[in-house]
Amino acid sequence: MTEHHEMHYAEDYPLQPLVDDCRLLGSLLDDCLRIEVGEELFQKIERIRTLSECAQQLNSAHDKEAGRLLGQKMAEELFALPLDEALPILRAYGHYLNLTSIAEQHHSVRTSRMDGVPVKTVDEVFHDLLEGGVSEDELYEAVTTQHVEIVLTAHPTQVNRRTLQHKHSRIAAQLAHIDRQDLTQEERDHAIEELIREITALWQTDELRRKKPTPLDEARGGLHIVEQSLWSSLPKLLRRVSGVLKKRTGRELPIDACPIRFGSWMGGDRDGNPNVTAKTTHDVACLSRWIAADLYLKEVDALRFELSMNHASDEVHHMAQEVTHRQAPSDDSGVPPRHSAVYIPVGTSAANGLRASVSNAELLAGHPSEGMFGDFHGEDMMSPPGISSPVAGGPSSPRAQWPQMRGSLADAAANAMAKGSPRGVAHPYSGASSGSGLAQQAFGQQQGQGQGGTGTGSSTSINGTEAAALAKLQVLPPGVTGMGPGAAPTAPIPNQGLFRTDTAGKLMSPSALKRRGLQAAAFHKTSMDALMHPRGIAGSNPYRLILGEVRQRLLATRKRMEELLAGHVPDADADWFETEEQLLQPLLACYWSLWECGGGIIAEGRLLDLIRRIYCFGLSLMKLDLRQESTRHTDCLNEVTEHLGLGSYAEWDEDKRLAFLSEELGGRRPLIPPAMPFSPDCKEVMETLKVAAVLGRQCLSAYVISMATRASDVMAVELLQREARLMVLGESNAPQHLRASPPLRVVPLFETLSDLDASRAVMERLLTNEWYANHLSTVHHNQQEVMLGYSDSGKDAGRLAAAWALYKAQEDLVSVCKQHGVQLTLFHGRGGTVGRGGGPMQLAIQSQPPGSVEGRLRITEQGEMVQAKFGVPSVALRQLEIFSNSVLIATMQPPKPPQHDSWRELMEEMSAVSCKAYRGVVFNEPRFISYFQKATPQEELGNLNIGSRPTRRKATGDVTSLRAIPWIFAWTQTRLILPAWLGVGEALQAATSSGKREVLRDMYEHWPFFQSVVDLIEMVMSKADMRIAALYDAVLVQDPEERALGEGLRRSYMETVSAVLAVTGHSRMGDNNPILRRLIEMRNPHVDPINVMQVEILRRLRSQPDNQQLRDALLLTINGVAAGMRNTG
Repeated sequence: MTEHHEMHYAEDYPLQPLVDDCRLLGSLLDDCLRIEVGEELFQKIERIRTLSECAQQLNSAHDKEAGRLLGQKMAEELFALPLDEALPILRAYGHYLNLTSIAEQHHSVRTSRMDGVPVKTVDEVFHDLLEGGVSEDELYEAVTTQHVEIVLTAHPTQVNRRTLQHKHSRIAAQLAHIDRQDLTQEERDHAIEELIREITALWQTDELRRKKPTPLDEARGGLHIVEQSLWSSLPKLLRRVSGVLKKRTGRELPIDACPIRFGSWMGGDRDGNPNVTAKTTHDVACLSRWIAADLYLKEVDALRFELSMNHASDEVHHMAQEVTHRQAPSDDSGVPPRHSAVYIPVGTSAANGLRASVSNAELLAGHPSEGMFGDFHGEDMMSPPGISSPVAGGPSSPRAQWPQMRGSLADAAANAMAKGSPRGVAHPYSGASSGSGLAQQAFGQQQGQGQGGTGTGSSTSINGTEAAALAKLQVLPPGVTGMGPGAAPTAPIPNQGLFRTDTAGKLMSPSALKRRGLQAAAFHKTSMDALMHPRGIAGSNPYRLILGEVRQRLLATRKRMEELLAGHVPDADADWFETEEQLLQPLLACYWSLWECGGGIIAEGRLLDLIRRIYCFGLSLMKLDLRQESTRHTDCLNEVTEHLGLGSYAEWDEDKRLAFLSEELGGRRPLIPPAMPFSPDCKEVMETLKVAAVLGRQCLSAYVISMATRASDVMAVELLQREARLMVLGESNAPQHLRASPPLRVVPLFETLSDLDASRAVMERLLTNEWYANHLSTVHHNQQEVMLGYSDSGKDAGRLAAAWALYKAQEDLVSVCKQHGVQLTLFHGRGGTVGRGGGPMQLAIQSQPPGSVEGRLRITEQGEMVQAKFGVPSVALRQLEIFSNSVLIATMQPPKPPQHDSWRELMEEMSAVSCKAYRGVVFNEPRFISYFQKATPQEELGNLNIGSRPTRRKATGDVTSLRAIPWIFAWTQTRLILPAWLGVGEALQAATSSGKREVLRDMYEHWPFFQSVVDLIEMVMSKADMRIAALYDAVLVQDPEERALGEGLRRSYMETVSAVLAVTGHSRMGDNNPILRRLIEMRNPHVDPINVMQVEILRRLRSQPDNQQLRDALLLTINGVAAGMRNTG
């Protein structure tokens, strides 16, 4: 293999510890079953499992006939089981599979391998990049400006109840505990007892959801993932990255840098889901802020115990005195009003979700989309909270009231040149095409070096060794050029919250302050010095006083959210946290005070973790995206234009639509009359946008348009957003302080094959629109996000054609955005299965087109994959590291494009052949729909209460209206997994027949994209089983022509296997991933009996559709197969 050999699967994966774990958990479940179901039924479970295992081994040994006979014997015994025996057997095999999955997850962390794929640590990745020619400065820049956002969605593929997920997490934690080598025998025995208790509780818990989850239930599940694992995993990742970054470059990760953030669609995705309403979105936003306040409250309580010292900076003592005055009984002593504890942005209209100060008249006085919101930049929704504005005194400055504390910022800024600079504090932006342009300046080149060799940034001198070490820590803000004494910066200094002022009112960089703090720690070692130079007030606890007030405001925040959720009017005078900056301000003051007073080692612990959590999670934990189908917006505008006598917007061509939208957006008057009689569907769209105007960017992130096909789809949402803001401001019952926030960024989602092919033309037209180009520049700082749909493109054209269309679309979008000076962020809507774009994340990211990542990426994690990847803290930490490393590698060492134009031409040819073959079966074969409905449990999936969303967008029976998730889910259950490979074999065979086999092999060896596509198809095909698929046809499909269709599909599968092996050169499927093959072999003895029972239960249920016991049994089989296949949709 050539330079991309490392992208293939590992073979050095020690399995014995995993086998031991599986045996341990399996034996404990066996003991539980003997007690719970009795020895007789347990022996039946064992007998069936033995038959299944022997049949599989014979098939693997190429004794197909003997394997067939044993499989037939197993099926006969299962078909003859009475239902009251079948149910516990189904449950037992399902639990065996779930326990196996837990052991696999634990083992993947233990061995630093994920699904058999070699995964490098942060340290190894940084080392490789530096060895590969990347400079320390380039590496530091890329890491500190990286923006990866993982968006959790509630797509209905998570079959396990949240109760069971929690129990699985506890079992995983016990496995990790047992791994410890220092346990005594008593401690090990106790751990085993805990496992027995958990497994027994698992068995005695009902696996089935008895009712469909609501969108609020789904949101709780997503927030539970944050609380359960991400809350602890993310600070560990940042601490790890910071340590390795300092080791490799000499500079730590900036406090405000957050390479990974989280978003959510739970409660915001209303595409085809009537259960997600405007009220749902509002309630989920309030719930998110309630849980965030509760989590922060626990951290603050812990900090209050930890920060017991009374040695603090003047600033912290001043803040503590203010707190004391405010808590004292009110009098006429003239105590100044509170400033330090309340952060009010100056000179800007910062977005916050629940209060405002802009009147309707002010909004209408100028261009509402530009004048009022022009000072809102792309970082407001893409960069860490609290560092969005480069304007002094703006939202980036938690110490907005500095003039009352240490003299004016303008006075202090004049001294910035001599004080060093942040230890890599990331500036939000430095241009349209890069996330940061941090200039570097060695400390020895600062003011004073040429005049005696001493700097003025500290009260003590430093030697040459210290200067050399500090040179790696000093980074000047953009606009500060390192000129002589007294030189003023050429641009405002960003991130004042991370700069501090000393007692002389001089601006100190974080690194300079840390240096002073280390010297202070050495100076204050003697008790005599403590007596001669007391800094604290006897009996005072300044940190506890400040944190006590933070605690009270968090309690007020939590109470406010409770009142909003209950539908009550909250207390207008309550002192609560509206913005991240307000929460950060006192915590940053405490952090730098600790450093200033020699307690830096304390500051770098729990307090730093809390500050980083605030930057990453904000006050909402995961900001919501809103998603709606494009036709709903067209319907809204059509009703408006018809009501106003302007004609039918829906019937206008694209030119007329864009002309109308541009004119309206460029004007000042509202378009929609206050009493506009909307239809119920259109009224819901407007209500959603009004809620978005109130919640704003503190709670919401983007507005995604599904099925976007033209530029006017984006412009329509921009106009409707503006109208909704005006409605909010114009409502007579709106609170006096209410302000509509700036608009959300609008993200077109290109899903079908034709939409992907047209995406360049759509974006070209959008970016050349004068109003939109100006809007993108003034409101979103020339940052454009585009989402790509993997699910519907695969359902529309097949996996191979969809993969190539997605690759080309990314190339086109990168090109057109660079042409217009726009920074592009691609949002990948991937599912859990290969049929929906899933697969090992590092392979997927590192096979994207060159230039498509560049440090910025959004990606969905859906359904069961959310729990699988982030449900256990140790697994979550490893997954986050994989995401971050993969994006960094793709940015610094982009994958190579195709070496020859002939490769692209061949991909075009194969894509056309594949698409034709796929559509020939799925859309053009008249018997296919009937066959699909009979041979799979697709129709019965609606009874599986795994999601709030209907399985179809519209009430039709064809594949077009069927959502991609149940489409994949149904084929996965039968083990045919048709969508992942249909059409691939025909394409590869056509290329081979034309004499291009060696070209295909060359592409596989040297083109990461093609290699990834083929490897993923091979991986999923290794999970398929034609024996099981044939059983579904034999029992459930009666029509001879439909049976012939199924037989043809299975024959096509075998031909596709041969074609794939001819390209890869492997002797059998899975040769490049023997570990995955072994894991599949470990699961199949439990999966096969579940499939056999599912076939029989489907047969009985279709003749007794009202039999609730059969329904329950079917749901158990669906859960079991999903657990065995490890992904569902």
